[in-house]
Order: sequence, then C-alpha cells, then structure tokens
Amino acid sequence: MPDTPFAPPALPMIPIAGSGQMFPVRRVYCIGRNYADHAREMGHDPDREPPFFFQKNPDNLHPGGQFPYPPGTSDLHHEVELLVALHSGGSAIRPEAALSHVWGYGVALDMTRRDLQGAAKKAGRPWEIGKAFEASAPVAPLRPASEIGHPARGAISLAVNGTPRQSGDLAQMIWSVPEIITCLSAYFTLAAGDVILTGTPAGVGAVGRGDRIEAAIEGVGALTVTVV
Repeated sequence: MPDTPFAPPALPMIPIAGSGQMFPVRRVYCIGRNYADHAREMGHDPDREPPFFFQKNPDNLHPGGQFPYPPGTSDLHHEVELLVALHSGGSAIRPEAALSHVWGYGVALDMTRRDLQGAAKKAGRPWEIGKAFEASAPVAPLRPASEIGHPARGAISLAVNGTPRQSGDLAQMIWSVPEIITCLSAYFTLAAGDVILTGTPAGVGAVGRGDRIEAAIEGVGALTVTVV
C-alpha cells in the first residue's frame, strides 16, 4: 500500500444478484437520446444524429432505496435505462466481438437535473452539472449474462406512485449494445469494470420528495427508489 496523505476512497461497487459478490466499477459511460421517441420528445430528429456520449462518476452509483433530492434544481427527472457491465475491453472492438466483453446487465436510473442540463445545453456547455451529481445513478443488483443471456428485446418501463410514465422495448434502441461498445471503443480504451447506460424511452418527467419510482426491464430485473 503506497503512503498517502489520507485514506484512499472506497472503490465504487454494484451488488450482484443472488450472490455476496460485488462488481467493481471503473468508469460510467452514458449514451444520449438512444430511443427515437425520447429524442423527439426532447426536440431532436433521431434520423440525423450519430451517437454521442457523456459520463457520470463511478461514485454517483446508488443502490436504490432512498434517493436524496439533489440541491440546485426544481426540475428533477427520471430516466430508466439498461445498464451493461463489462468484464474486459480494449480499443477498436468489432461489433461481432462486442458481447464477449459483457459480464452482465442491470436496471439503472439516469436521474437528471433537467433545468440545469437545459441551461448548459443553451450555453453550449458540458452537461455534468445536470447529470453527474451525488446518487444520480441508482442501480439494481446486476445479473450475469451467463444466466440471462444478452437481452436485445424486452419491455422497459417506469412508474411513479403506481402511474405508468415510461414504456418501451429494448429492441427500440437506435444503437444496439454491440454498436454502442464498438463506437465507444473507437474513442476510449474500455476495460473491466466499465459500465454503460444505454438510453431511455419516452415519458421522462419530474419527480418530487415523497415520490416512489418503480423501474423494470423484462428478463433483467427491477429497481425501486423513494425520493427523500
């Protein structure tokens, strides 16, 4: 152990379902506007836009349960997403080899300070203030691909206080999981511990303190958080 001026921070980890093991996280990549209906509701034309990415911080991951309403916003939005967890990586990964790097999958929320994100977009500035705040990525326990396979279709949904808000299918993603991995690896060297949030269907909206968010992906799992 090297000599350091303070104790190193703990390595962020995600629980693995049905196991006492934890998945250590290296980086968190997110693809923007990867469902056509969501792109349209945000005022964009999905047919003209190549994939683009932003990042959250590994310590933004949150186990669910109670989600703390973040400071500095009056317009906090939910976004349900499929999370992809990698056990290996590399550069210039071919699409046909991409899934061999996937360890497993999970349900995640990309919580967003929409008012701050909107102001950043308008000013041509980065999105981190709207996306990469504390606890902004609640996640359910991961399930290995060896158990559930590689889901390319299946219902993805979110309800707030029992009322459906988001409903779609993984097959509606503009860029598939192999294509996302290939594109990312053209710009970054991917590695074990990297996780990717793959975008959200239409129906994003605001939540407030006391709201109960229930997210689910068919064949992958479910996640419940209460905003406090």
